[in-house]
Amino acid sequence: MGSSQSKLPEPAVGEKLAERLRAMEAKESRNELEKGYVYIDGQQPPQYSPCSTTVSISTAEQWEKELMQDPKNRLALSALSSNDPKAILTQRLATIKDTQNFNIKIPLEGTPITNQRSSGRCWLFAATNVFRVAIMRKHNLKDFQLSQAYLFYWDKLEKANYFLEQILDTASDDLEGRLVQTLLASPVGDGGQWDMAANLVEKYGLVPQTLYPDSFNAMNSSAMGSLLTTKLREDALELRRLAAKSIDARSSLGTIKEKMMREIHLILTLMLGPPPNPNKEFTWDYYDKNDKFQSLRITPLKFAKELSSTDSIRANSGTDINEVFSLVNDPRNKFNELLSVSRLGNVVGLRGIRYVNVDMETMKTACIAMLRSGLPIFFGSDVGKFSNSSSGIMDTGLIDYELGFNIRLGLSKAQRLMTGESQMTHAMVLTAVHVVEGKAVRWRVQNSWGEAAGTQGWFVMSDTWMDEFVYQAVVDPRYALCG
Repeated sequence: MGSSQSKLPEPAVGEKLAERLRAMEAKESRNELEKGYVYIDGQQPPQYSPCSTTVSISTAEQWEKELMQDPKNRLALSALSSNDPKAILTQRLATIKDTQNFNIKIPLEGTPITNQRSSGRCWLFAATNVFRVAIMRKHNLKDFQLSQAYLFYWDKLEKANYFLEQILDTASDDLEGRLVQTLLASPVGDGGQWDMAANLVEKYGLVPQTLYPDSFNAMNSSAMGSLLTTKLREDALELRRLAAKSIDARSSLGTIKEKMMREIHLILTLMLGPPPNPNKEFTWDYYDKNDKFQSLRITPLKFAKELSSTDSIRANSGTDINEVFSLVNDPRNKFNELLSVSRLGNVVGLRGIRYVNVDMETMKTACIAMLRSGLPIFFGSDVGKFSNSSSGIMDTGLIDYELGFNIRLGLSKAQRLMTGESQMTHAMVLTAVHVVEGKAVRWRVQNSWGEAAGTQGWFVMSDTWMDEFVYQAVVDPRYALCG
């Protein structure tokens, strides 16, 4: 990608171009009906040339000639070649109906809006934004952030260890095989899952952001990620080489692996800064929402366990935030079954990645029940599809590709997953829903892209977009059973 973004067209210009395209499309539809391309018995069907296995220059030239004969296509060329197609083809009706008005909204959404900057830490931001609501209730806070960098540090260290263990476990597998190549593709990527966040909180606890704020490399993680990846790939090849000479690789190579881990620890500590010790007390001084000074001395592990305290569970309508679990909608697989992902995780010895596969109606019913109880919801989606980060709208009717290109995109959710067209790319938080006659219409989304995105950091998701591009929601088991 280039170093700067393309300039978007003025809204008025974009709307006029789109209106002209729609008008010409309507006229074209009438003309198509008049052409009479219907085969009538007794007439000879049109002759078609045999299929060609190569791209013909002359054929492409003929296609271009026919394309440019249509005034609509000439207008489309002028509009689409000079502007962002998404901006030109944005449908005004979608932007009007997707408003920040909801009749079911949790009373404490959690502020301020967070910003993951140039990093792939969305899952850690979404998870801590869920956790913080319970902490804000317990400590009577107006604004609060947990340290995302604290979990980020330990996640990188744990993922490095998890990766090296996987390399030892697959030491006898073909280096060029699909499994080993998949492991080598991303040893310590920024991304993650809810279960991975839960593992980190269980082992390392939580700390306020003021005690371990973002460093430059937490906010801009690519350089650190590249260095760690290169180092771990070298370590992987060395472990495989030594394992080939050893009868019991795991026991004989323990010292070498520990040296490798110490080097990873060095890189992380110098680039992110030394994190608080999970077992040592920190002192957190703060003002509650009544401007009364408070001071708390506690360890990160005990701070996290406050989420499961009697007071916290009572404040969260009987929900233990540490006990929620993932629902997933994957129409490739049978519903009401437990799914897991082999060799995906971060902390060796703790939970793997698990989901209960359900239909979307069950997932949405559980989400609405959670919101009625005043609880935020961690969810995973494919955020880049039919969305606009400036307006903060996610709606399947937002961009009309058929209008501009005369093509209709019709893949089902299952087909998009099977072909790699769609996958979970981003985690956010649900805090409200608008329900009409018992059916959800739109959802309020707390993002982690700062206040410049959407409406001061808040997005709106249409219910149809949720059906197509939301894959995961983390809920209290009680509400999933109700669904």
